[in-house]
Amino acid sequence: MDAINQGSCLCGAVTYQVATPLKAATHCHCKKCQKGHGAAFATYASARRSDVTIQAVRDTLKGYESSPGITRQFCSECGSSLFWSDAKGKYPEWISIALGTLDTPFTAQAQAHSCVESRVAWL
Repeated sequence: MDAINQGSCLCGAVTYQVATPLKAATHCHCKKCQKGHGAAFATYASARRSDVTIQAVRDTLKGYESSPGITRQFCSECGSSLFWSDAKGKYPEWISIALGTLDTPFTAQAQAHSCVESRVAWL
């Protein structure tokens, strides 16, 4: 697979390559993204699972089902939040990638904010 985008967790135990361009960025303000990232919001871009290759040493990529069908994946060594997916949703063949983990430059062609009703008051 020829990677257009590459990324990794903080410690480098989990790396990934994306073979298709990432286009849009979504900034999610839901409480679960706030808790999962320890931040005011999480920023993701999505790609088809078939276009993403993930490598993890020593079985370090772990998953947590935060809602029915929603799995958030993270590195068990350094705690970096990396991916989320919705197996029961409208697009189960897609995976969302935490854009802060990209190692290659990225410019969003479009941006959107979701769950703004949960936006923190201090922003």
